[in-house]
Amino acid sequence: MSIGDGKVGAVAIQHIGVSVPDLEKAREFYLGLLGAVEVGTPLEWQANPFVDAIVGLKDSAARQFMCRLGNAFIEVFEYSSPRSAPQDPDEGVNRYGYTHFAVQVEDVQACYERLLAAGIRVHAPPTLEGITVDADGTKHGYAATYCRDFFGNVFEIMEIYDHEQIRAVWRAGEGVITPE
Repeated sequence: MSIGDGKVGAVAIQHIGVSVPDLEKAREFYLGLLGAVEVGTPLEWQANPFVDAIVGLKDSAARQFMCRLGNAFIEVFEYSSPRSAPQDPDEGVNRYGYTHFAVQVEDVQACYERLLAAGIRVHAPPTLEGITVDADGTKHGYAATYCRDFFGNVFEIMEIYDHEQIRAVWRAGEGVITPE
């Protein structure tokens, strides 16, 4: 990709960022329930003009941790300044902007049951009819559903096999796989 082709040169999504009102509760969710692994040293800042310029806030103060889940990183923040208005845990996914992120799981039904047991709200049970099995046992398709973390942020759980639009990013025995 050259600079002259009009593209900005993006090559991958490195991480997503999520702002939460309770960092320890978020650790419980991302690390304990989803199984992400914390990476690096957690950050904390206040009265830092450099950070304020990057995040576009004045007099910001926050704590943060970064975790890895398979092929992607999730950065989680709790801002103490400026404090955000309470989040609407029922905010519709039809609002403009980022609406959700998706995580690939090995067994969507088992994941669904574990999330329910932990008090996570799930929009609907996963529909498994989207997964078909050939005579030789090869699976195709996917099954998914939307859920909400402890704060109302929407995420999707997906069990993915070969499908023309939805591509798996991880396979048992192979780990993270690269896109075709």
